[in-house]
Formats: sequence, C-alpha cells, structure tokens
Amino acid sequence: MKQLTMLVTAAGRWVLPDSEEFLSELGDANPDYDAAGFAVRNLGFIKFLVLDNLVTEIELHPRNVDLRALAAVQAQLGKTGTNLFRIKYLDSEWRSEISPSAEHTATRLRELCAATASVVDPFSTERFQVEAQDCNTLMRDAENPLRLFAMKWRTSFGEFDPSLISFAIDNEMLASMVIVGVKVRPQAMDPVFRYIGTGHATWLDRDQHFQIIGQSLQNLPDKDYGAWLSEFYKNVAQTGQPRFDRVTASIQRQPSAYRTRYERLLLPWKTGADEVLVTVCNRRLGSDGVPISSRPAPDSSLSKNEAKSS
Repeated sequence: MKQLTMLVTAAGRWVLPDSEEFLSELGDANPDYDAAGFAVRNLGFIKFLVLDNLVTEIELHPRNVDLRALAAVQAQLGKTGTNLFRIKYLDSEWRSEISPSAEHTATRLRELCAATASVVDPFSTERFQVEAQDCNTLMRDAENPLRLFAMKWRTSFGEFDPSLISFAIDNEMLASMVIVGVKVRPQAMDPVFRYIGTGHATWLDRDQHFQIIGQSLQNLPDKDYGAWLSEFYKNVAQTGQPRFDRVTASIQRQPSAYRTRYERLLLPWKTGADEVLVTVCNRRLGSDGVPISSRPAPDSSLSKNEAKSS
C-alpha cells in the first residue's frame, strides 16, 4: 500500500513530515512524540494524505486553521486524481466524513472552518478587521440584496458572461460593485481593478476612481489597504469559493481617515481564460451592525451614492 503524506503549515506552505523545514516550524529538532499530530491539533497545520491513488484524507482542527492553510489545501484537492475524500476533524472528539468529490470537499472544509473559527479572521489587523460569515445564512436572508448575487453565481455555475452587468443594473447594485481580475496560472498574481462602481467615490476621490482602473490593488492610495484586500481576492480566485464577510476598516485618505463598516460578498467567476474575475458587492452598515440601507441607491450620481456604499 503506497501513501504520500504532506503537511500544510499555518502560513500555507507544504512540508514533508520529519523534514528540517517541518521541525523548524515545530520548534523542536528531536520530538519524541507524534509531531505531525501535535502540529495539526495545536499549530493550525493540515495533514494531507493520498492513499494508493484512491483516497485523499484531510486531517485538521478547524478552530485553529489559518485561511492561508485552507486555501492551499483547497487548491490542491482537484489535482490528486482520487475518487473519494475523507475529512477527519477534531471537534469535542475526532470525527470523520466521506465526500464524493473535490468540489464538495472544498465546500465542506470551508464550512467546518467557518463554523468553528474565532470571530476575527486571521487576516485582521489593527486598522482592518474582518468577521467571516456563513454564505448559507446569506442564502436564507431574503432581506439582504447581496443574496441576489449569490443566487446568480450559483445558477450560472460561476461562469461569467455580459448579462451579469445587466443583472447588476436591473437590481440597482452596479454602483456598489467592484470587479477585480486575478491571473491564476501558474500562480495567483496581483489582482487588478477591472471596474469600480461610482458609489466607491466615498473612499476614493473622483480622479483616483477613474485612474485606478487597470491597475493593481497595490496602487491604491492606502497601500496597506490594497495589500490587505489583495489576499482575499487571490484566495477566492484560487479556491473558487465565495466569501461573505463583515469588515471594519480605517482607510487612509486626504484630508482624514475614512472609517467604514460594511458587509461584502466576494464571488469568483470563470472566464475561459487564465484570469478569474472576482465580483465584490458591498452593503454599508452602521456602527451597531445594522444595514444603513437595505439596497444600494439606484441613482448612479456620485452625490447620492456617497451615502450608500463603502
């Protein structure tokens, strides 16, 4: 019986058990215990085992898993060539599930980690905080206009076509939408702005709003914010999985910082090329977390959209 066992570090890097790189991450050059098991239980590692090219087993402690480790595993699932997947995860005790496909496995891993994660995402910083939300909850919320885009993505099987723009116009969401392009081969490149709705003039001034199209997110006036956003877009493009978040941010701009709180829905759309288009739709929230408006403003003028979008 042949098997290949790898580990994914919390930072999303692949290492071999007992390798120098793994032991360095472990912080113990001569462990006399199950070092791989310890890393999975306590350090946010994910164990990835392929058995006889028939079964792929993923072992993890969802509460400790970093988003970068999860993304690395999800990106690898479709390359194993196996027909069955087994997820072994630690809850109050070890549990296991059998999954029939790589796509279902990726979705289930995401659900497990979202259900047990701490409220604040590992990518949060002092100025930018993100709270991951359950996309399934969004699908049940008929009052949330972002639900319409999630339904459109599902019924389109994630395939982009020009009717998406008409859909956004018809549902009065174009002003709050952003489209970002991410080259995913051979690896995710810096995301590039393809479209920015006029409602985003609240944190970009008028000149920047038009000049930034076609440029990397890293070129935003607040470069820290651009770099922070980029990681989420690359993750969504690589995994092919949506994200639904609540974000609190302090964005540097003149003459003073722009502080905002909003819900965002990130959806990856296949284009038939090596670029994935990630659409971003936002809904502005008040300081108490209650939506300021149930729907983005239908008027495309900057003055009216300023109060509607982040």
